[in-house]
Amino acid sequence: MPITNQDNYPFDPAEFLAHAGLGRKIVDVKPDQTFFAQGNPADSVFYLQSGRARLSVVAHNGKEAIITILSARDFVGEESLAAVPGLRLSSATAITACIALKIGRDEMIRVMHDEPAFAEIFLKFLLTRSMRTQADLVDQLFNSSEKRLARILLLMAEFAKPGEPETFIPPVTQEALAEMIGTTRSRVSFFMNRFRKLGFISYNGRIQVHKSLLNVVLLDQLPEHNSEKPPVFPSAESLPDRSILDSPRAPDSAKLTPARWQGYRTQESA
Repeated sequence: MPITNQDNYPFDPAEFLAHAGLGRKIVDVKPDQTFFAQGNPADSVFYLQSGRARLSVVAHNGKEAIITILSARDFVGEESLAAVPGLRLSSATAITACIALKIGRDEMIRVMHDEPAFAEIFLKFLLTRSMRTQADLVDQLFNSSEKRLARILLLMAEFAKPGEPETFIPPVTQEALAEMIGTTRSRVSFFMNRFRKLGFISYNGRIQVHKSLLNVVLLDQLPEHNSEKPPVFPSAESLPDRSILDSPRAPDSAKLTPARWQGYRTQESA
C-alpha cells in the first residue's frame, strides 16, 4: 500500500524495489557470475528480485567458506552503508539465473532517510539476517554435522519462510554443502544417501526435500540417535535397572547424580 511521505507524494516500497530509476538499475546475473567480489569497493546494495545466490568468503590460505544462501526478496551488500565506505568483506555469486536491483550507496542512504516505510522493511531484513547468523553459529557449535546438513537443506528449500516451500533446492554440489556445514564431501555423501534411504529427500536430477526432514531438526529423530548419545554416569555402579528406566516415573537420567539416583532406587524398592 502506497504511503505518503513528508513531501506528500505516495511512496510504494514494492514499486521502488521492482523498477530501475535514479541511482538504481536492474541487472541480470547468470549462474556462477558474481554480483560483487571480496575486496571490491562497497558502493552499492543489491535487492534480489528472483533467483538464488550464495555469500562466501575466502581466507588468506585460499580456503573458501559459504556464509549463507540468498533467495528472492533478500538484500545483499549492506556493508556499503557503513559510515566510511570500504571494501567488500565477502563475495556474492549467483547459483541460478538472478534478476536484481542494484541500488547505489547514495540513493540507498537517501531513501532510508526520507522514506520510513522503506527503512522499516530494510530494518526488518537486517534483524532477520542477524537472527539467522546467530542461529548458524549455534548450529555450528552444538549440532552434529548430520543435523547441520538437514537444517541447510530445509533452509534452501525455504521451509522457514511463509507459504509453500519450494521443496526442490537449487543446484548445489556436495563440496558446497560440505563448506556450508564445516565437514568433508565424503561425510555429506554419506548423510545424503542416508536421508534418501529414510525418505527425507528424493533425488532425480534435482534434490527434493520432504517435510519429514523437519523431524531431524525439530524433534532430533534419527535412527540410532539414543545409542549415539548415551547418558553419562560417574561410575558403573550407579547405572539404573532397565525396569526403572522404562518406568513412567523415571527422571531424566542425564541429570542425575549418584546420590539422587540412589534415592530414586530406594523409592522403587519401597
